[in-house]
Amino acid sequence: MPSESFAEGPITDWIEADLRTLDHLEVTRIGDNVVARTTLGRPTRVVLAGHTDTVPANGNAEPRVDGDVLWGLGSADMKSGLAVMWTLARHHTEPAVDVTYVFYAREEVASVHSGLAELFEQRPDLLVGDVAILGEPTDGEIEAGCQGTIRMRIELLGARAHIARAWKGRNAIHRLGAMLSAVAAVESRRPELLGCQFHEALQVVRVEGGVAGNVVPDRVELDVAHRFAPDRTPEQAEAYLRGVIEPFLEPGDTAEVVDMSPAAYPAVEHPCIVALRDRFGLGVRAKLGWTDVARFAERGVPAVNLGPGDSSLAHTAEERVERASIDRAFGALDDLLRTGP
Repeated sequence: MPSESFAEGPITDWIEADLRTLDHLEVTRIGDNVVARTTLGRPTRVVLAGHTDTVPANGNAEPRVDGDVLWGLGSADMKSGLAVMWTLARHHTEPAVDVTYVFYAREEVASVHSGLAELFEQRPDLLVGDVAILGEPTDGEIEAGCQGTIRMRIELLGARAHIARAWKGRNAIHRLGAMLSAVAAVESRRPELLGCQFHEALQVVRVEGGVAGNVVPDRVELDVAHRFAPDRTPEQAEAYLRGVIEPFLEPGDTAEVVDMSPAAYPAVEHPCIVALRDRFGLGVRAKLGWTDVARFAERGVPAVNLGPGDSSLAHTAEERVERASIDRAFGALDDLLRTGP
């Protein structure tokens, strides 16, 4: 069922219609997001959440099954995780914990479009829980917390001149040299938090400049991206990034934050997460990328990532998921819902 970002309507219609046939669930739809909840008065509420969108197809729009391997767009990121959630929702009519199932749109695009953010803005009451588990691909292991992300857009100025009289101008692109060297020389921090090893990154990810083949360029624009560990706030991460960049700025230059998402501290000590780890011997490691666990953590709900599939295959033409990975994720979550923490 195709569901590239901004085209999740059909899969959302199908999920909503199916879940509304289940008497044990209270179903709410907001936009292209569906929330289904049990209301049994249990002492613990677990939120299981997953995004319904995929990135654009890359020659892999048609799925195929080869033995115990499912190939195709979204197989790992994260329709196998959605299948686990959907099966749990149908199977557990009286779970040991109350459960909120969240199927949300537009995760694979800029955060301003996020369906989960839309839910938090319009109906935050639907997302209240004691712990949240997102079905991002982790191969059935626990990836705790996530690194934050900040992207800064920088413009350096120069002065135009004809290339034949280049000395009359100032080449803005040439000004990049010292800044690029400084960014490349930064040694990444690798803090360990609650047994989870994070690994920060600072990279120039885009450069744009130049006027014509015979003109000294008078401006250059670049984007610098920083992934920061959860022992830093977004404000601290921005201050650190500016500390690297600002020595190379001159009057008239600009440096503006164009994207910012907070990190999430690893929630490895919550009883539900401890139960998942100990009963099934699941590995626990840091989430080096950014995921929506940060949105829950920001609102006081500890959250982890746990789903089938190898994240390194996500967004590639070779995306696939193995049955054993699905079984591992399903088995752990099925047991949690059946017996509680």
